[in-house]
Amino acid sequence: MSPGGSGDQPLRGKVAVVTGAGRGIGRAIALAYAESGAAVCCTARTREQIDDTAALIRRAGGTGIAVAADVTDPEAVTRMFDAAVEALGGVDILVANAGGVLESKPVTEGDPALWEATVAVNLFGAYHCIRAAIPHLRRRGGGKILTMGSGMGHNGLAGHSAYCCAKAALWMLVRVSARELWADGISVNELIPGPVLTDATRGGGAVAGIDSEWVKSPEEVVPLALFLATQPDVGPTAQSFSLMRRDG
Repeated sequence: MSPGGSGDQPLRGKVAVVTGAGRGIGRAIALAYAESGAAVCCTARTREQIDDTAALIRRAGGTGIAVAADVTDPEAVTRMFDAAVEALGGVDILVANAGGVLESKPVTEGDPALWEATVAVNLFGAYHCIRAAIPHLRRRGGGKILTMGSGMGHNGLAGHSAYCCAKAALWMLVRVSARELWADGISVNELIPGPVLTDATRGGGAVAGIDSEWVKSPEEVVPLALFLATQPDVGPTAQSFSLMRRDG
């Protein structure tokens, strides 16, 4: 990570919390934010993966810590933010990226427990993180909240009702939270990466059934995530930014 000027490191002096930072999109964003000067708290349920991400950041000359937390547990999320603030001095950016497809069957064939678990990690997990981040962002006088949305939350996809419903509700949470927080200088936006080739989708998964789309690497999501993190505090809010090629 270059020790260059603020032009090279537009996030210098900022602290970012990135959930799901152990792999895929979250890992790519955590590394990129650190390279851009931010101190990064990497969090996920799997300690080994986030330890590796934080170690990569530190080896490159950045500041990175790993704090294991299950985002579906509100008390664990609160402890995670407290640990980030204690170690790094505050929080300026939240990337609520943790999620996954746990139930991929038609409504009539699905497992209700898996359906609820899918909603819990994709919706409630983001809610717990947003709620816990707000007091810390207010203490900094503003900040950014970025959620990882999905085109499936806007248009649906057969066989993925739980994921689609969770992402649709998350998009509404973004818009409501943005209205509640605009006076605090806190922006809340959604990033829709579209289909991304990760460990979770390499065998098909959420990428299946989407033809004529740009199937990208996690690193190709980074420029938009950086753009949103570097906007003015009075910049865009309650917006959905999509990397999909088409509406569907």
